[in-house]
Amino acid sequence: MKRLLVAALLTVASPAAAEDVTDSPGAILRWLDKMTGETADIELSRGQAAVSGRLTIQLDECRYPSANPASNAYAHLTIMEKGKADPAFTGWMVASSPALSALEHPRYDVWVLRCLTPGAPQIEDMPEPEEGEEIIAPQEG
Repeated sequence: MKRLLVAALLTVASPAAAEDVTDSPGAILRWLDKMTGETADIELSRGQAAVSGRLTIQLDECRYPSANPASNAYAHLTIMEKGKADPAFTGWMVASSPALSALEHPRYDVWVLRCLTPGAPQIEDMPEPEEGEEIIAPQEG
C-alpha cells in the first residue's frame, strides 16, 4: 500500500504533470480592510506597486495556464506594511486557492482575482485613488 501511495505521489509531482503557463503583463488583485469593510480592486502591471491603507502591494509576476487562461492565476506579490522593515508577505498567491498562501494580517486581506490576459476586460475607468491610496509606477531595471 505504501509503495502505491509513493508511486502515486511521484506521478503527480513529476514534471509531466506540471501545466504550461504564460507570463502576464499584470494582474487584478482585491484588497480588504477588515475593520471598515472597505474593498478595492487594484490593477497592477508587473513591477508596479499600489499603496492601500498601510500596505504597499507590489506585483512581481503573474502567470496563468496557457491552455485555459480563465481557469486560474498565480501571482508573486511583495506586501510591505508602513513602518515595518520586513515584508508582511512575499510569495506566490493562487487565485483558485487563496487560503493556500495568504497574507496573515489582523487588519488587511489581499488576494489575486486574475492575471491580465489578451481579450479579457480590464478594470474600466479606474477611480481616482482614495485618501491613503496611491499607485506607484514600475521601477526600471
